[in-house]
Amino acid sequence: MKKLMILGGSRYALPVIKAAHELGLYVITADYLPDNIAHKFSDEYCNVSITDFDATLRAAQEKKINGIISFACDPGVVTAAYVAEKMGLPSVGSYEAVSILQNKNRFRSFLTQNGFNVPTAKGYNDAETAIKDVNLFHWPVIVKPTDSAGSKGVNRVDSPADLRKAIEVALSYSRGKEFIIEDFIEQKGFSSDTDSFSVNGELKFVSFNSQRFDLNAENPYTPAAYSWPSSMTKEHQQELASEIQRLIRLLGLGTSIYNIETREGKDGKAYIMECSPRGGGNRLAECLEYATGVKLVEGAVRAAVGLPVTGIEQKPYNGCWAEVILHSDKPGTFDKLWIDESIRDAVFERDLWIESGTKIGGFRAANEAIGTLVLRFETDEILQNVMANISQYVKVVLR
Repeated sequence: MKKLMILGGSRYALPVIKAAHELGLYVITADYLPDNIAHKFSDEYCNVSITDFDATLRAAQEKKINGIISFACDPGVVTAAYVAEKMGLPSVGSYEAVSILQNKNRFRSFLTQNGFNVPTAKGYNDAETAIKDVNLFHWPVIVKPTDSAGSKGVNRVDSPADLRKAIEVALSYSRGKEFIIEDFIEQKGFSSDTDSFSVNGELKFVSFNSQRFDLNAENPYTPAAYSWPSSMTKEHQQELASEIQRLIRLLGLGTSIYNIETREGKDGKAYIMECSPRGGGNRLAECLEYATGVKLVEGAVRAAVGLPVTGIEQKPYNGCWAEVILHSDKPGTFDKLWIDESIRDAVFERDLWIESGTKIGGFRAANEAIGTLVLRFETDEILQNVMANISQYVKVVLR
């Protein structure tokens, strides 16, 4: 029986565990939080910090694993690549290539050097040096840690006078104590944050969506909903698909799922903002399987242990789909989830993670989500109307 080590124990690992078990794999979950939900469903739990490369490697060697994956768990992606390289296990690519993708500063530099569309950007380790560079950027700017995900520590800054505070926040969320400042790209329509898949270096499945935010949440830059199809023009989608393929070839990547953020700017350009060789959080791969039938999660598991990856191909969406990240705009005690009767028939899946009486936060980051709601509509017109007014149709009620 092949052994798969999954780095991270959040609920986003559950479909990975399920797919692995269906393939007859023995599953070991690993992190330093033994009470995480995924550990209840794996065959074995390993208590190790997944940001400690050598400790994770020792654990993997001791367990004699056949594959390692960090799915929807950004901190473990580089670690997985390190372990795979040291043990000769299947991997999307080299440790160096994955490290470039996972560090926002190195990734921006790589894109610039290879002629991709890139906003003005620069990485820093201290506030003083960054503040001296205020004239380098076209304001407003975005300040974010180079090594975090889930919108943690990310802030838009409209004036140089507010830069220091944003830098302090970004540094507080950075493991490597590094942050990046980049021009804020005024987007046309919605930005995209969704999953794609390559097999042997060929982009076999690519998707774009409309990433939506809740401007009333404590952090308005935490994704609050997604919908498929995307608002992007077909021309820019084709351009981005070609550029993603070029990126995969330049880095020598092979077989993997990717979480890719892209944006169509008001300047008429299309940008690859981030490309991480992992499944995205917020159940994106699952939603894409609902919409297309393409088994991205199973494909990622197969790739991790070196099994043949089949069935990954471009397919149309079966209807118009949306995923609402259930959350509260302010802290309080959860009472119930209210869904308007008029969209009940559109509810494909309701996945609530907490019970009445649970204390919840004000959605400062993705880890304060309390569940998901998957909706399917027959037309894009109906979807757009509901999603533009989602607070009228779905409410997290507090006591």
